[in-house]
Amino acid sequence: MLTCPLCASAETPYFHRDARRDYHRCTNCWLVFVPPDQRLAPEAEKAVYDQHCNSPDDAGYRQFLSRLYTPLRERLAPAAQGLDFGAGPGPTLSVMFEEAGHPMAIYDPFYAADRVVLERQYDFITATEVAEHLFEPGLELERLAGMLRPAGWLGLMTKRVTRWETFPRWHYILDPTHVIFFSDATFEWLAHHLDMRLELPASDVALLQRKPW
Repeated sequence: MLTCPLCASAETPYFHRDARRDYHRCTNCWLVFVPPDQRLAPEAEKAVYDQHCNSPDDAGYRQFLSRLYTPLRERLAPAAQGLDFGAGPGPTLSVMFEEAGHPMAIYDPFYAADRVVLERQYDFITATEVAEHLFEPGLELERLAGMLRPAGWLGLMTKRVTRWETFPRWHYILDPTHVIFFSDATFEWLAHHLDMRLELPASDVALLQRKPW
């Protein structure tokens, strides 16, 4: 039996198989994940990301990011400092927050791999369309939560499983770089595990707030 990459449970029975890979579902945190030996190699993974043409000049992309940007900005104090984790080849969300008066740092393992920014504390951290790519989500999300100042926010944007029976037809699993899939129950488990408050303002947005002490 495979170990869940989020909660480390060994209760992860087979859930689904398609033409390319297998999917297991953890019965503790309800994360669905692809076995490690069926993930892309780093070079192949980056080749997919290199095809993205995102840019701050793209109004449509800004509108897409506003699903996270708008509810998170409403909860921030003026000049709150942030980190965009997994900014990708065309950082845009960080630009949007900077335009609103929030100093930003960026990090991406392929395009902005300055790990110095991971040694600082922030008022908020964003990760848009990042969570579904994480090989070690338990480790990564705990680290991000630990980088928040008291009352800080962790804003995640990733599509959630809404109905188990429609998972085999879900377009989100077609991307070969998507290797883990959250549901509402998964985020509820995560919030409890991290001792954070959870809000789900949209079908693909999760906001977790650290306690103010």
